[in-house]
Amino acid sequence: MADSILSKAATMEIPINSNGDSRTAEDDSLEQDLQQVMVSGPNLNETSIVSGGYGGAAEGIIPTSSIKGPAIRFNPEYFDRRCGNTPKPDIRSKSRGITPSHSAASRIANQPGHYPAPSMHHSNSNPSMMSEEATRGVAVEKFDSVKKWSINTYKCTKQMFSERFGRGTKTVDLELEAQIDVLRETKVKYERILRLARELTNHFYNMVQTQQALGDTFADLSQKSPELQDEFGYNAETQRLLCKNGETLLGAINFFVSSINTLVNKTMEDTLMTIKMYENARLEFDAYRTDLEELSTGPRDAAAMVRIEIAQQQYQIQKDKYERLHSDVSIKLKFLEENKVKVMHKQLLLFHNAISAYFAGNQQQLEQTLREFNVKLKPPGSDKPSWLEEQ
Repeated sequence: MADSILSKAATMEIPINSNGDSRTAEDDSLEQDLQQVMVSGPNLNETSIVSGGYGGAAEGIIPTSSIKGPAIRFNPEYFDRRCGNTPKPDIRSKSRGITPSHSAASRIANQPGHYPAPSMHHSNSNPSMMSEEATRGVAVEKFDSVKKWSINTYKCTKQMFSERFGRGTKTVDLELEAQIDVLRETKVKYERILRLARELTNHFYNMVQTQQALGDTFADLSQKSPELQDEFGYNAETQRLLCKNGETLLGAINFFVSSINTLVNKTMEDTLMTIKMYENARLEFDAYRTDLEELSTGPRDAAAMVRIEIAQQQYQIQKDKYERLHSDVSIKLKFLEENKVKVMHKQLLLFHNAISAYFAGNQQQLEQTLREFNVKLKPPGSDKPSWLEEQ
């Protein structure tokens, strides 16, 4: 029985009216009844819900006086459409489940022609994408630099240990290496001269200060001791003269110390820094040269040829760097030797003439020596800050 009913329901035809609507006369009458209910607008509080369906028992009726909610509102658009004042919706829209609406159409018509939301989305996403790409690029660049540094450090360390244990070969320029050794020995000796000259300056300065204090004491006693006034006066004048000549000699020694300090700690140090860069370049050059030699003696397959080509390029780069620094060191050593001879000739002559004039008691010769070498003496107390600077 049930199977026959299901088969009939499956083969049942759905009647379609002239407008393409599948509604039946029962549906139309039901809608008219619903329309009358909507017009009258009954209160939900006065209705009841039948749980058992049509023809159910009385005890299945549930009163809904306790249910509170809005009443059914009248829909004028539905009423006009049912009375035929508005055109029937297209059957294609019905088949897709889309029901046209005047209010929806008016809202769509009132919308502006441009759509800011997609543009805003792109404007917000583009800067973030650009920042992410920039961050990723910086990270990749740092990783590459660390990778290159690690490879270079490994090769140089390997080459250094090979040279130290006598297993590796080393590129040596005997003439240049001899000049570098002489420069290092000369710097050590000049540093000793500079240290001793500073000690002499400190000791002589203390002696001048002692002479000045002694001269002041003699002058004070010559005023308080009438019986020894002449003797104290002579000694006070001698100490004052020695103090004045000592200050002149101190100016010459300070100029000598300043020139030696510039020669040792600036000129020579700059050349030694270039020599250090040259030695590092030589070590890198030998490391990449050894790497290229090891690859050249190995197999010659496709992968090995690629590695050999890369090693050849790195070797050429290190070779150019080594040759450039080799030339720089040679030029700097030459100019340093010329500058050293010129500076030391002037400073040694100044030191000799100033010391000789001072201990000979020749004040005029001492002053002439300072004028000859353009040494300007600082006035007493010039090293002390002024009272404005102390505030």
